Amino acid sequence: MTIEADTFRRTLSRWTSGVTIVTSQYGGAVHGMTVSSFASLSLAPPLVLICAARSSNTHELIQKGRTFAVSILAQGQEDLSTRFASKEEEDRRFEGLECTVGPTGCPRIPGAVATLDCRVVQEEEAGDHIIYVGEVVDTTVTDRAPLVYHHGAYRELVP
Repeated sequence: MTIEADTFRRTLSRWTSGVTIVTSQYGGAVHGMTVSSFASLSLAPPLVLICAARSSNTHELIQKGRTFAVSILAQGQEDLSTRFASKEEEDRRFEGLECTVGPTGCPRIPGAVATLDCRVVQEEEAGDHIIYVGEVVDTTVTDRAPLVYHHGAYRELVP
C-alpha cells in the first residue's frame, strides 16, 4: 500500500525543522539549494547527512567535487531560503551575497547561525534523492536565533 504524495507532504509538514542552505563548488561552478533534510549523524567522527534531489544542480557539484557546506539559517533569512529553493531564482541565488569560504572552498551564507564544511565520505541512492554523508572538517557558530519551518510557514522560537 502506497500513500499519495499530497498526503505524505501534508503529514511531513507537521515536522518542525530548521532551514539550511547547502552549497558546493567544482571547476569554477558554484551552486546552492535550500535543504530541510539535514541531520547530525555521529560525534566521532563528526558526521552529518543531507539529502539532495537528483535533479538539482547542487547535487551534481557535490558528486563531482565531493564537498559541501551547510549554512543553518537565522531568523530574518526567509528571503534567502525562498531564493535558494526557487528554480526561477536559480541563476541569481548568490547575487548580492558576500559569501566567505571555508577549507572546502564551498560558499558560506553570511549571517547564518552556523556553518559546517564537509567532505563526502559516503553516498546512498534513495528514491529521487541522494543521501550524502559528510565528515565535518570545519565549523562556525554565532548566537543568532535559528529560522524555523513548521506546517508550511516560517516560525519564531519563543523563549
